[in-house]
Amino acid sequence: MKTLSLSTLLFLATLFAFAQSKPLKIMMIGAHPDDCDIKAGGTAALFVAMGHQVKFLSVTNGDAGHMEMGGGMLAKRRYDETQEVAKRLGISYDVLDNHDGELLPTLEIRLDVIRKIREWDADVVISHRSNDYHPDHRYTGILVQDAAFMVGVPNIAADTPPLRKNPVFLYYQDNFQKPNPFEPDIAVDITSVIDKKFDSLDAHVSQFYEWLPWIANDPDVIPEGREERKAWLKTKRTSAPSPAVKQTLEKWYGKDKASKVRFAEAFEICEYGTQPDQEELKRLFPMLKQ
Repeated sequence: MKTLSLSTLLFLATLFAFAQSKPLKIMMIGAHPDDCDIKAGGTAALFVAMGHQVKFLSVTNGDAGHMEMGGGMLAKRRYDETQEVAKRLGISYDVLDNHDGELLPTLEIRLDVIRKIREWDADVVISHRSNDYHPDHRYTGILVQDAAFMVGVPNIAADTPPLRKNPVFLYYQDNFQKPNPFEPDIAVDITSVIDKKFDSLDAHVSQFYEWLPWIANDPDVIPEGREERKAWLKTKRTSAPSPAVKQTLEKWYGKDKASKVRFAEAFEICEYGTQPDQEELKRLFPMLKQ
């Protein structure tokens, strides 16, 4: 049996250390320019705080999500809001130019999604499940599922180099039960960054202080001051972890620490893409080892 030289062992050790320290590349894909923030803004903040890189991608431009304005003017406003979020969270935020409310899982858009995942060289991709209430959410989920294998096929979207390793694909949490309920394989404690998450939601002024209260017929008077608005928004957009998520928190953090978690974001492993074991999930979600 051949013995490796000391220099070779040192070289291999250096490569291993580099691989361990190389920042993770996380891509979160939403149908609209606030979906990623709502579903995973806290987890994104934790990744960034640990030195990893996060990109949000909106598959539509959000040009229908308002009661008084629409079209190009609204799309521009919502794009500007995403770039403010990018500054506040320390992430990248891309928006595809597809009409809000009219999304279909076409080949053209699938190729765009494949290119974006490849360009980011994603380790993890997170998106909607395909049984969500909103057609844009459903079709975004289908587009990402359809891209999951194809990101490694060189002759598909051949203008962008294929990935040599398939990412781990995950779903955002939702409450829909049919044909199957969400299963929280991963639950992340975001209590320490909840203010950071709401700072990102606050950047979507057109949505959280205008459109969403209007479409929900919310009778509340929206506060004027920024801090008052964020405090009001917290009352609308926070809830305790569900029993299933609490159980998953106990699995990852232990019962004592899990009992102190006030806010969490949960994710389900998609059957497409790389299938991670528990050790791989700890590598991809290093905050679970804290």
